[in-house]
Amino acid sequence: MKKQAPAERIKNFKEVAFGMSQEEALKEASRCLVCKDARCSAKCPVEIDIPRFINAIKNKEFDDAIKTIKEKNNLPGVCGRVCPQEDRCEGACILNKKGNPINIGALERFAADWGLKNASRVTRHASRTKGTKVAVIGSGPAGLTCAGDIAKLGYIVTVFEALHAEGGVLVYGIPEFRLPKNIVKKEVEYLESLGVVFKGNFIVGKTITLKELFEQGYKAVFIGTGAGLPNFMNISGENLNRVYSSNELLTRVNLMKAYLFPEYDTPINIGKKIAVVGGGNTAMDSARVCLRLGAEKVYIVYRRSEKEMPARKEEIENTKEEGIEFMTLALPKKILGDGKGFVKGVECIKMELGEPDSSGRRRPIPVPCSEFILDADTVIMAVGQSPNPVFLRATPELKTGKWDKIEIDNETQSTNIQGVYAGGDATSGDDTVIAAMGSGKRAARAIDNYLKNRL
Repeated sequence: MKKQAPAERIKNFKEVAFGMSQEEALKEASRCLVCKDARCSAKCPVEIDIPRFINAIKNKEFDDAIKTIKEKNNLPGVCGRVCPQEDRCEGACILNKKGNPINIGALERFAADWGLKNASRVTRHASRTKGTKVAVIGSGPAGLTCAGDIAKLGYIVTVFEALHAEGGVLVYGIPEFRLPKNIVKKEVEYLESLGVVFKGNFIVGKTITLKELFEQGYKAVFIGTGAGLPNFMNISGENLNRVYSSNELLTRVNLMKAYLFPEYDTPINIGKKIAVVGGGNTAMDSARVCLRLGAEKVYIVYRRSEKEMPARKEEIENTKEEGIEFMTLALPKKILGDGKGFVKGVECIKMELGEPDSSGRRRPIPVPCSEFILDADTVIMAVGQSPNPVFLRATPELKTGKWDKIEIDNETQSTNIQGVYAGGDATSGDDTVIAAMGSGKRAARAIDNYLKNRL
């Protein structure tokens, strides 16, 4: 897809990729072999009939394309932008054997954007209310997927969201230049058209308990509270001013509109030389946000090599194009202060790669006597997140495991409490949007089976 030039896009928060034109989409769709044994669909966590929607685009039947996608996927505009298709459907495309796979993500985005512009022409599912109430806690990708699928099955669905805007990590964790918030808003409006009711500023665990939800007549509950608790490295200096978690930085910028200050009254204090610690998509997002906020120099500090980075290849390429420097095989040991409570540098040590660890990646090992000082006045910690603790502390009867992740049956997403299901980052830790959506879909199916057998 065509993109904004790096020199231009670092000055704004507008979407980097422009999306496909109709001509480009038709040309790309014509490459699809429409395989009967579609490996791409088999690798899609939300089970989209990929050859069928691409074939509809090829035949200029764009309304059929978006209808086909929405049979399975409630968030096509989101997935077309942030799903790691290269590791899923595109990675399974048979055309990889001869060259480039079909750009399925770009075609999904094309169909989704066409649907948003022509919403009146797209038939929406009518809610066939069965009179049975289901509660969804959290409106992130897992919660939205579960809510939409349950509503399509005819249940009365209420989504309880702790923040003032629906979307979870889609609105607080992903920058505007990767996922415009109006896209998320339109996807939420689609769910509302299915009959889903949203209640914002509502913290289950504080405003109401899980037990009280059942007392109010909800027959099943899905927990999609996400991973909103930032991880730190527990090194000296993390309490200094201008040390941020990626969660705080991105929430202030995305949800609270700090990038539009002073139009929005949410200033954020960053310096001119930024060290972002981590190698995932969140690290790339944080680095690129800082650049757009006026930083003069931004570093990605990562303890392994670039090959081991968990971020999408596309995001790594975009980050490099924008002039952000990658300082790989380096590990922060200490954050240095200026004596006035602010960051003035980061003491790091060089690393080398040893044998693979439990993640399958080669283990980073410190190189003796290789310490060096990185000049920085701001540090962003993007080293992972843990499940949101608010709901868990209020629900001690819910069984959790390592890192406080909710324990579930992997096939049904059911917890140890009858009628309670969970999915997304609350069960898996920091994972992808599409993985969370897949868990929401499995949970919706299991909730339907549970209620059918019980009522």
